[in-house]
Amino acid sequence: MLVLHYTGMQSAAAALARLCDPAAKVSAHYLVDEDGTVQALVAEQNRAWHAGVSFWRGATGLNDRSIGIEIVNPGHEFGYRPFPPAQMQAVRELCRGILARWPIPARNVVAHSDIAPNRKEDPGELFDWRGLTAAGIGLWTESFAPPSPGALAADLAAIGYDISLAESDVVTAFQRHFLPGHVTGVADQKTAGRAAAIRALVDQN
Repeated sequence: MLVLHYTGMQSAAAALARLCDPAAKVSAHYLVDEDGTVQALVAEQNRAWHAGVSFWRGATGLNDRSIGIEIVNPGHEFGYRPFPPAQMQAVRELCRGILARWPIPARNVVAHSDIAPNRKEDPGELFDWRGLTAAGIGLWTESFAPPSPGALAADLAAIGYDISLAESDVVTAFQRHFLPGHVTGVADQKTAGRAAAIRALVDQN
């Protein structure tokens, strides 16, 4: 798996210090600064402590099976803002390199909020998933599919989400990733239509 995060701290220096502090028990394989600088912190074949309590497509303990990228951004707590073009370009290039080295399917390129929707918001609704997918990384669609009545939970589960968690948390996480202009936490028809379309892509990948 490839898991994308934001640092959620007030500066890149503070984030780097925390990621490199053994006492913090937090780490990631890479850190991408706003100017596009990439720092490798943990070898890809080694375990990093970035996912925490997490679930995706029936798997838990995702630190054991994922590569984590921390992207410098103050996050929702400290003044969430768009990710600069140089930073996103660096993220795309880094992801392409990782995917060339590891057989990670598109359905397993995820947000931290996807795998921990009751705890995390990152990298959030301003992250350019559309641009990432245009570069061959992850899944995205602008389409809506006609959902079957009551199918949203089944579609979210098929995509990978832990639907045993509160519905509003799971729906919000899905919207942050796949419907970023409509982050309401409400399981409405628009969300169900996009979830049905993403499930169709998942079934093909």
